[in-house]
Amino acid sequence: MKLCGLHQRKKQQILQRPYRSCGRSTTRPSSPWNRLIDGEITSKPMVLFLGPWSVGKSSMINYLLGLSDSPYQLYTGAEPTTSEFTVITHGEKIRSIEGIVMAADSSRSFSPLEKFGQNFLEKLIGIEMPHKLLERVTFVDTPGIIENRKQQERGYPFNDVCQWFIDRADLIFVVFDPTKLDVGLELEMLFRQLKGRESQIRIILNKADNLATQDLMRVYGALFWSLAPLINVTEPPRVYVSSFWPYDYAPDTSRELFKREEISLLEDLNQVIENRMENKIAFIRQHAIRVRIHALLVDRYVQTFKEKMSFFSDPELVFQEIVDDPDKFYIFKSILAKTNVSKFDLPNRDAYRDFFGINPITNFKPLSAQCSYIGGCLLEKIEKAITNELPALLSSINSGKQPGLSSCEATGCGEKPKNRYRKN
Repeated sequence: MKLCGLHQRKKQQILQRPYRSCGRSTTRPSSPWNRLIDGEITSKPMVLFLGPWSVGKSSMINYLLGLSDSPYQLYTGAEPTTSEFTVITHGEKIRSIEGIVMAADSSRSFSPLEKFGQNFLEKLIGIEMPHKLLERVTFVDTPGIIENRKQQERGYPFNDVCQWFIDRADLIFVVFDPTKLDVGLELEMLFRQLKGRESQIRIILNKADNLATQDLMRVYGALFWSLAPLINVTEPPRVYVSSFWPYDYAPDTSRELFKREEISLLEDLNQVIENRMENKIAFIRQHAIRVRIHALLVDRYVQTFKEKMSFFSDPELVFQEIVDDPDKFYIFKSILAKTNVSKFDLPNRDAYRDFFGINPITNFKPLSAQCSYIGGCLLEKIEKAITNELPALLSSINSGKQPGLSSCEATGCGEKPKNRYRKN
């Protein structure tokens, strides 16, 4: 067996820790005008698996859920096998759900995926199963990156779909194996999409027991060499080195290191679940900041449009001039003069050309028109939530935490998960 004694007990303890639900949560949409549906707000933490084909993403999920060699395991193989986005969630019984059903159910957090078209929904599948870990987290397996395949060959906007999941993931495992360290255009695009999400990224060097210790050190260095231009942060991401499958490690390899790395990964996963409430509140506040800035920008566009319009002006030409060159009219600079607005939070200027192409500017009223004597101003309510209410809620949760293990963590609560012993 690969894990036994203390390691098995540690692993079991991690997976049976109680799940604390705050009832409401949020996502981190890439655009402030994205609507959050109820299913997204109340969703469990999402763990996303990305990486090249045949690096062991599906095998890793099978191992974490104890599905290996069972009738319900995700299909794996040496060739590219996963062509669908597979969402593994908790359910009372094991069953699969078609993508069109997931998109049609507004109670789920995946109904917005319908915007990517029917071709994509045919490549989306959900799997429900009664597993203790899935009561606390949702896993998403993705098609492997194939550098010689163009996005249009997939039949749907692959990068846009990946971005949707990235924006909503609480933890992102980017999986490599020692034979697939080269970086091509599709992988480079993926890391560009991960920009700003470095704190959620974990790099997995899988199948590490295929190498002797000296070769593994060289591969580890080569991995960082390949990723250095793509992850431009002062602190490198956490890298886990092990073989995440149920079989024994190869002889004469770093067995103790692999065991410790696996326990560390499980602790990391548990930490994301334990910090769910704090993370969700922080992300709600982050989204509120984006909404506030977006409202201020649209209001500024509206004001500028009305100021430049005259009786003889062509509305389309006037507004086209404003959208094409917002700096000429100090659209964005005027927002920076507002309180608590950082230049680093300002969205892309080009995004508003697309936004107003879908939403005509004549549909919007000034923010001053959104105030009433009884209800107050909508913008003031958002500012109050950002400045006072959400930080106070976060403080109240942190102050209620007790150091050390809870009684459930110390003694176990409810049904204990079945021990998953590794095979020889």
